[in-house]
Amino acid sequence: MTSSPITIRLGRRARQRIAAEGMQAADVAIIPAAAGGPKGLILHGLDRWLFGHFLPRAPRQRRLIGASIGAWRMAAAAFNDADAAQRRLAHLYTHQRYPAKVDAAYVSNTCRALLDELLDGRGAEALNSPHYALSIITARGVGPLAQAAGSRWRELAGFLRAAAGNAVARSRLAGAMERVIFHDARDSQDWLRQEFDAFANHFVSLSGDNLRDALLASGSIPMVLEAVSGIAGAPGGAYWDGGLIDYHLHLPYQRDPGLVLYPHFSDYIVPGWLDKSMPWRRARDAALDNVILVSPSPEFLARLPNRKMPDRADFKFYGQNHDTRIRDWTCAMGESERMADAFARWCDKPDLAQTSGF
Repeated sequence: MTSSPITIRLGRRARQRIAAEGMQAADVAIIPAAAGGPKGLILHGLDRWLFGHFLPRAPRQRRLIGASIGAWRMAAAAFNDADAAQRRLAHLYTHQRYPAKVDAAYVSNTCRALLDELLDGRGAEALNSPHYALSIITARGVGPLAQAAGSRWRELAGFLRAAAGNAVARSRLAGAMERVIFHDARDSQDWLRQEFDAFANHFVSLSGDNLRDALLASGSIPMVLEAVSGIAGAPGGAYWDGGLIDYHLHLPYQRDPGLVLYPHFSDYIVPGWLDKSMPWRRARDAALDNVILVSPSPEFLARLPNRKMPDRADFKFYGQNHDTRIRDWTCAMGESERMADAFARWCDKPDLAQTSGF
C-alpha cells in the first residue's frame, strides 16, 4: 500500500473471517482507543466515519474502551450525535492555550473545564447508549505511589522507581500501580475479569457522579497534571493516566468471538507508556488474532505539517505561537479524512494483499 494514506494489519482470525465474509460492520464487537495525547487527533476522520457511517449500518451492542485521549474519544463516540461530539472534542482539544509557565494544577483545571464542555451536561447519553458500552482505563497508585499525590517530589521519586522496575520487567510495574476500569454498569466486563497480566484489576460502574473524574484521571499524565482522588464509587487513592499501564491497550481481545476494529496512530501495539523505547515488548501474541489495526502510512505522515502527526512536544515546539499550532493541528485533522476515505473503500472491497500481519 505504498501510495495509500493507511496501513492495515490483520490478526489470523480476522484475516480468515474477512476472506470468507468480507468486512462486515455487524462483526465488529470492540473498538479500542490508545492513549497518546494529541496523536489521537490524527484519527479524527476515521472516528467520524466509523461512528457516523460504518457502525450505524449494523447497530448492535459494542464495547468502547480507551485510555487517556482514547477514553475521551470513545466517550464522544457514545453520544447520541457522535459526529457532533467528535467535532466538539477535536475543537476543544486543539484550541487549548497555556501561558508560558504553568503548574500541574493549572493544566488539571484546564482539562477539567474541557471535559465539562465536552460532556455539555449530557453525560447520561454516553452512559445510556443503546449500542455502546463505554470503559475508561485508569492507573491507581499503590506502594510508594499510593502516598505520592500532592507532593511533586514523592511523585517524581515514585515514578522513577516504577520506571526502573519496568525496565527490568513489565510485571514489576504492577508493584507500583493497579488497573482500575470504570465501565458501563450494564456491561459485566467478563472478558477482562479473568487474569490476563500481572496487574490487579478493579472494576467500578460509571455514573453521572464519576464520569468526568474518571475521564480526567485517565488523562492525568504524571508531573503534568495532578493525580485525581476521591472518585465516586472507586477505591481510595491517587489516579493517573491509564496509558501508564495500557498505552496501546494490549488486552485479551481474543476472548471475544467478534472482531476488534482498532483505529490507531501507530502500526504496532506497545503495552505500556514506559515500554515505548523497547521494541521487543511490542505485542505479537494470540490476543491480536481478531484485531484489525488501521493506522496512518509513512507516506501520509510525510505530507502533514512538520512531516509528522500532532504530538505533545508541539506544546513546547510552538510555545506561545498558539495560532500556528492550532492551524497545523487543524490541517492534520483535515487530512485525516483521506484515511477515512481509503479505509471506507477497503471495507467495501477488502484487498487482503494490501494488508500485513502482526
